[in-house]
Amino acid sequence: MSKRRGMTLFMALGLLAAAAMGCGGGQTGDGSRMQAEAGEKTLVLGDTTFNAENGEPDINPHNDNSGWACIRYGVGETLFRFTDSMETEPWLAESYEMVDELTWRITLRDGVTFTSGRAMDAEAVKECLEALVSDHARAAGDLHVDAITAEGMVVTIKTEVPVPALIHYLADPYACIFDVQAGVTEDGIVQGTGPYKAVSLITDTSLELVKNEDYWNGEPKIHGITVRTISDGDTLTMALQSGELDAAYGMPYASYPLFENDNYTFTSCATSRVFFAAMNFESRIIRDPAVREAIAMGIDKESFVETLLDGNGYPAAGAYPDSFSFGGDAVNAESYDPEGAKQILEEAGWTDTDGDGVREKNGTPLVLRWLSYPSRQELPLLAEAAQATLGEIGIRVEVNNTADHNRIRTDSSAWDIYASAMVTAPTGDPEYFFAYHCLDSSSSNDGHYHSDRLEELARELSGTFDAERRSQLAVEMQQTILDDHAYIFCSHLCMSMISKSNVVGLAAHPCDYYEITADLDIVQ
Repeated sequence: MSKRRGMTLFMALGLLAAAAMGCGGGQTGDGSRMQAEAGEKTLVLGDTTFNAENGEPDINPHNDNSGWACIRYGVGETLFRFTDSMETEPWLAESYEMVDELTWRITLRDGVTFTSGRAMDAEAVKECLEALVSDHARAAGDLHVDAITAEGMVVTIKTEVPVPALIHYLADPYACIFDVQAGVTEDGIVQGTGPYKAVSLITDTSLELVKNEDYWNGEPKIHGITVRTISDGDTLTMALQSGELDAAYGMPYASYPLFENDNYTFTSCATSRVFFAAMNFESRIIRDPAVREAIAMGIDKESFVETLLDGNGYPAAGAYPDSFSFGGDAVNAESYDPEGAKQILEEAGWTDTDGDGVREKNGTPLVLRWLSYPSRQELPLLAEAAQATLGEIGIRVEVNNTADHNRIRTDSSAWDIYASAMVTAPTGDPEYFFAYHCLDSSSSNDGHYHSDRLEELARELSGTFDAERRSQLAVEMQQTILDDHAYIFCSHLCMSMISKSNVVGLAAHPCDYYEITADLDIVQ
């Protein structure tokens, strides 16, 4: 740990201790802590990512990325879910049948009720899915729904075109099933089928949950749960150390050694979450292929993982990790080669004529505006690393690390490179990443990248049912964007959660969804 970080922690811990003495032994004053006086089990989870900055202002799955919060915190469930090996299995569904390439018949599980008290049946699911494709642009683009019919406990979905990954998409967090008739509250609360019911929500602050007394899949073991948004990593660290939290998600790697003792438990899992940089093809500098290639060769992924992430991840080649048949060594990416990058820039006319360490071409300095955000603790570290290594080859990097990144990235005149973190295969299928980020129709293709070849491959992928061919297409598509140096994949994340040692049933999952479950408990 750096001296500066250590001093910050020391000073802030002192402030926390003083605050605890002034408010009665460290109680937070929220509803869950007050309920503990009645002898009921309560738990407080701190999370750096539950905020509007990450597209999660609430838990309404039809709103941006809020489905992640809905499913993570045990409020919503989907028709299908993923096993530990990322295979799909029925969840709220009991089974399904593909009648033909356009028609899917799904039989629902009996005995499930919403926290509103309404029974979940085919009509309720139909209403929710129809609202989903009406309200959520990405879901509508994924599912291509033509019509949905309901009869008893059977839902039939007819699509406009073949959708081979339909069952995978129905396991996406946006597809959490909730009672549409009960509505969505002003603060973004829905009535789902999960082990917990939301009772209050303050965006960027907290979510209060109570156990669902009528949960269909076992009795939840904790009466009340508070999810607290703590976007600063040092503050999250101190809150867990002081006992203010029972568990934490998004802890900075530099803080891990503080919890490597018998008082805490780690749960870790390799995921497809990747830290990557997208090029802005509206930028005159970025449109120069030599600049893009030099950037790709000028980022030291190995050093980033080993030094700044303290080994809690692994260097990325493409969008997917080695555990996927279409990931890892299946593609070829640029290696770190600063001397080679210098030569490419020189040959392209980017030279340092005035000796200030920054290259120029036709009077334009080689300055890149790097946009990122702080709530993913690794992203500011990546920006610092890129700033240093790209600076060595004559590229000055100006970092804008801001919570306002979602607004700024929609303005193509305001940035050159956008670095973010994304679970690239949350549905276990390769189509997700490309549909979300790389195509003309992608909602997050803010850099306006276009490739005729990629569009052609994507069309084939969207209509291909054969799993082996889908993997081959995913490899070709990754190689296409790597050859264009349109995206630089820096590292995959080994995701960890840390909890007090008496917390059980909190387990990391490869898809990064399922956190609060009926199995979560505090033992004495």
